[in-house]
Amino acid sequence: MAEIINMPRLSDTMEEGVVAKWLVNIGDKVSEGDILAEIETDKATMEFESFHEGTLLHIGIKEGETAAVDTLLAIIGEEGEDVTELLSPSKGPVQLDLVDQINETVAPEKEEVQEDSELEAENNSFQIVTMPRLSDTMEEGTVSTWLVNVGDKVSEGDILAEIETDKATMEFESFHEGVLLYVGIKEGETAKVDSLLAIIGDPNSNYQTAIDNFGAKDDSKENPAVISTENVVEENIPEEFEPEKTSETNSKERIFVSPLAKKIALEKNIDLKDIIGSGDNGRIIKEDVENYSPKEVSSKVESSTVLSSITTSLSENYDDVDNSQMRKAIARRLTESKFTAPHYYLSVEFEMDNAIAFRKQYNSIPETKISFNDIIVKACAIALKQHPKVNSQWFDDKMRLNHHVHIGVAVGVPDGLVVPVIKFADSKTIPEIGSLVKDYAGKAREKKLTPDEMQGSTFTISNLGMFGIQEFTSIINQPNSAILSVGSIIKKPIVKEDKVVVGHTMKLTLACDHRTVDGVTGSLFLETLKGYVENPVTMLV
Repeated sequence: MAEIINMPRLSDTMEEGVVAKWLVNIGDKVSEGDILAEIETDKATMEFESFHEGTLLHIGIKEGETAAVDTLLAIIGEEGEDVTELLSPSKGPVQLDLVDQINETVAPEKEEVQEDSELEAENNSFQIVTMPRLSDTMEEGTVSTWLVNVGDKVSEGDILAEIETDKATMEFESFHEGVLLYVGIKEGETAKVDSLLAIIGDPNSNYQTAIDNFGAKDDSKENPAVISTENVVEENIPEEFEPEKTSETNSKERIFVSPLAKKIALEKNIDLKDIIGSGDNGRIIKEDVENYSPKEVSSKVESSTVLSSITTSLSENYDDVDNSQMRKAIARRLTESKFTAPHYYLSVEFEMDNAIAFRKQYNSIPETKISFNDIIVKACAIALKQHPKVNSQWFDDKMRLNHHVHIGVAVGVPDGLVVPVIKFADSKTIPEIGSLVKDYAGKAREKKLTPDEMQGSTFTISNLGMFGIQEFTSIINQPNSAILSVGSIIKKPIVKEDKVVVGHTMKLTLACDHRTVDGVTGSLFLETLKGYVENPVTMLV
């Protein structure tokens, strides 16, 4: 059966998209996960992959054309299948979703033929919402926060939930209008992409069949994706949809809070009930928590609690913390890299006196401030242009020598590590690099980096010098061939012109993939890098 693919909403503010490039042609075989096209949104150009398998039968939007979200983008089906009826203007916009497939599969044969209008009303009485793929590497997601309850009315564009991916926590908005009838994944639970997330529609619709056919069970113990109704706001539910009441009622008032605000509140030991949210619908955001001033009573209670805890008997205790999507992704990717790429390490020590003087003079320019890390990034970018094998990538069937330099800069965040990418770093000035690094670091900590800002690196730099780490090694960010570990600048005795003097040095370690970078190749790169770092004025020539 043919599947209609509509222009996707690839960002929370996207209203229309431009097909920058089609990566498949009509008649090509398409598998689930294949990249269909590159789509330019209001924020970035992103790869759009297929969730269906078959043959590309029709393209609705040509390269370079702009279309609104939900416009017919393509049709995938069986080779030779007639899709003329789906393209008929009299049919209006057609969306062949999972609900239609379920109705066609499970509907019993009837002696009397239903009118087209009645059948359409039945099929469109509810919509199934599945766990979305919010990043190119996302395989599963965790529902961080539900922003609506079962029984709430939902409009197209309303934020349904905050979903934690392997890269960030993102708001997921509704593409449908109606009542939230069913929630399939509780807050804090993890599910694979395309798992049953929710059902939206008419409260009088018979959506239980869709749940049963999706594989859900009534027993929440057998299927943890079924959410209980204890947090349902009953006054918002139509009488015919009111859930069966139990003897116990939930007296807890729901608090709407962003994940970052919740984390900061937990770290500062602040009760969210004491904070008045300034976000949409009274939602508590980061600024509300940071600007909150606890009362003196709170500090006294804290002191009393601490004093009491000291006098209690000692006992073993621990906390089990579920692995976040980011930690899972880090574990998976670094394990693959460490045990598939034959790592070896080259360590060097650079004199930094000239770099210190260079930075001091540069920062004397009004409204200019560069860091040593910015100098290192620029020096690496220039050196990589001269040593393309170090700027290469390894694939099973080929080695790619990149002539562009996209440098990934590792940034530590509370959940782990992200690597925003400075693209065409060799063509940027040192202040431009510094500004980008600062901007990306801020976005990373707030989980606001877009997929495009974290993709495409050809080389990576990890700098722990600001934490006093003098020397360390890193794991290569595949498919890249190398990563540079940068330590701190230390003051020590050094030999200059056969005399022992006080100087400043910095240790760097280059981790190389021996499949692409031989020892001599890596050494020559470090020699070139040394020339630029120890004499940074040469980068301006």
